Amino acid sequence: MNSNYYAILMAGGVGSRFWPVSTTEFPKQFHDMLGSGETLIQKTFSRLSKLIPIENILILTNERYYALVLEQLPQVQPDQVVLEPAMRNTAPCILYASLKIKKKNPNAVMVVAPSDHWIEDEVAFTQNLQQCFDFCEQENALLTLGIQPTFPNTGFGYIEFDKTDSSPIKKVNQFREKPDYETAKHFLEQGNFLWNGGIFIWSVQAITSAFDQFQPELNRLFLKGENVYNSPNEVAFIQEYYPQAENISIDYAILEKAANVYVLPATFDWNDLGTWGSLHEKLDKDAQNNAVINATVILENASNNIIRSEGKKLVIVDGLDDFIIVDKGDVLLIYPKGKEQDIKRITALANSL
Repeated sequence: MNSNYYAILMAGGVGSRFWPVSTTEFPKQFHDMLGSGETLIQKTFSRLSKLIPIENILILTNERYYALVLEQLPQVQPDQVVLEPAMRNTAPCILYASLKIKKKNPNAVMVVAPSDHWIEDEVAFTQNLQQCFDFCEQENALLTLGIQPTFPNTGFGYIEFDKTDSSPIKKVNQFREKPDYETAKHFLEQGNFLWNGGIFIWSVQAITSAFDQFQPELNRLFLKGENVYNSPNEVAFIQEYYPQAENISIDYAILEKAANVYVLPATFDWNDLGTWGSLHEKLDKDAQNNAVINATVILENASNNIIRSEGKKLVIVDGLDDFIIVDKGDVLLIYPKGKEQDIKRITALANSL
């Protein structure tokens, strides 16, 4: 394996749209959401380790999930778990982890990958990732893996690339915000728009130079700790200075400003598993399109539902179509799948009771 290859595995999210299974104390990346026998973070770590040395994979998460990470990934050392003392979106944590990597290995190339996405064709993923690493070793490039859109999704941002570019890796024209339905249809008709899946590849030199250029204040803040990174004094520095960082995404901070941004249209299947509906798509289903996880069921006049329970509980459903039915602890959720974007709001209401 190439010792210059690194990964930053992003595992700090809460996944509130998967409530009541995903909670602040135990988010979705630490659950076996598909009943596969592995949690999402375990699957992602395994996928990355096919190309990247295990010791070069950093897990970036909130400090409250430190024990969960070590429990689920016993093959990693404690110093591979990079802890955020405060939630500040993706730009500060990526800069922090990048400076740690740069101090260890200034020749590093890295992938930044969410821990909670589902990729079935891991061979194609590894091939795409190798292609990206090869490109970033040769070019001063900020590269993203764009996902081929399968329908006009309004829940994702889009990447518009130069349609005159015949190279496999294409120059990005611009990033586009989450569109309305008509705009999303127009994007697909154009043929040069991809979903932004949040998977990024670059050399450590390219990304730290970009922060220096486009986020000088944030860069100065984290460079104050340059001498203490990867040492026992790092924790005290981060506890003091990290909360001072601006709350800003890597897209706004860097990618929408830089001119050296490229995209490789991915050749693997991908699902961000952002909602119960997206999970329903990936699960095996019966003749009436019902998906069942960890439950024994009797279903009559029931179709297009997703049903999940604990402990093989018997669940009886009659007369429901397109519902989310989740039994978890002291919460029973029975909710229309068409309103699943409201679950985040319902979670806040439930937490206030």
